Amino acid sequence: MTQPEALALADILDRSVLQAHADAAAELRRLHEANQELLTVMKEIMSWEENEQMTWGQKARAAIAKGEAK
Repeated sequence: MTQPEALALADILDRSVLQAHADAAAELRRLHEANQELLTVMKEIMSWEENEQMTWGQKARAAIAKGEAK
């Protein structure tokens, strides 16, 4: 599997001596991680049975709160 583009770009930015590039690289990695977490939660939600739909809202709210806290 090839490296996701966001992480490849972060690696390139890390080679720079500019602090702004290092900050951008860190943000790309943070956003990639957040996106992976959201994809995991969405896949989990899509796999639940109809009788479990009450719990998906709680998990979605927790994921949203975690993303907004950063």
